[in-house]
Amino acid sequence: MAARVSTSGAALLASLAALSLLTLTYGQIALPLADTVGALTGTRSSDLARQIVLEIRLPRVAAAIIAGAALGMAGVLMQALFRNPVADAWSLGLLAGGQLGVALTVTAAAFAGPAAVSFLTFFEGPSITLAAATGVAIAALAMLALGRRVGAITLLVIGLMLGFTSQGLTSVLLHFAARAGGRVYGGWRDASFAGVAPSALAWLSLPILIGACVAVATAKPLSSLLLGETYARSLGVKVTSLRYAVLAATVLLVAPVVAFCGPVSFVGLIAPHFARALAGTARILPLLPLAALGGALLALAGDAIVHAPWEQHFLHLNAILAIVGAPVVILILIFSPAVRQWR
Repeated sequence: MAARVSTSGAALLASLAALSLLTLTYGQIALPLADTVGALTGTRSSDLARQIVLEIRLPRVAAAIIAGAALGMAGVLMQALFRNPVADAWSLGLLAGGQLGVALTVTAAAFAGPAAVSFLTFFEGPSITLAAATGVAIAALAMLALGRRVGAITLLVIGLMLGFTSQGLTSVLLHFAARAGGRVYGGWRDASFAGVAPSALAWLSLPILIGACVAVATAKPLSSLLLGETYARSLGVKVTSLRYAVLAATVLLVAPVVAFCGPVSFVGLIAPHFARALAGTARILPLLPLAALGGALLALAGDAIVHAPWEQHFLHLNAILAIVGAPVVILILIFSPAVRQWR
């Protein structure tokens, strides 16, 4: 299995590198490949090429890779924790909860006055991330509590309904917010990697790195939980503490993505299934890196299509992801053995 995981990981990494170079080269303005490589290596290239590659496309590509990897790992954790093959941060309403947290913060600042808006703008990274983390955490705790009372199908429907409710409240809040508040919220209403500034990449990456470390630390006990609570407790696993640790990792992985990239859908749902198909196992530890690479590849592929050179107007990222993701969800619901036991 280790050789299979290593081979799959190497293939995904090579594909990700090739797609990254392609995305850096082609767009609304196509560049010669030599100019792209020159801009990345600091060798001979035009000023225009350096500006396009380093200031516009590279931050977007980095954001797509980081966000996709985070959502892929979060999907592995959530599907294992809830024992639900269609659970992820989007389907259970965590992304919408984080979005609502950001909207509440921005709207409150808008009504508080220019000083509050200036403060929020100056401390944009930490304040927006904290607001998103609060919303994601509340949604995650609600889903965990409900998950012990209702079945998997009911939980999924509740998560989707809470997500739609949060999105509606977000729209209403921003409608009544002052113009400055709407401007600060900006591109977070729709999913996009284009609005992530180079200076924001650190705030995007740091919580995700911590969340990934927590995810790896919980991988072994979470794998035992897949065989049932009784079995996990017999191995000395503190199930309640494990659940909260997994939720903490999920919040750290998801909140920065919501804060800086918006509610990116389907990546966290598809990537874990892709990883399981490659690894041939349900164990969490080997799934995490494969889901991270698969999620990064899927997010970057969606972004590459959005910014395709043959398209005059940009498409919405979630529209592209939905075209791929929705059929996958339907196939999972029809053919997954884990779903058959719900019926």
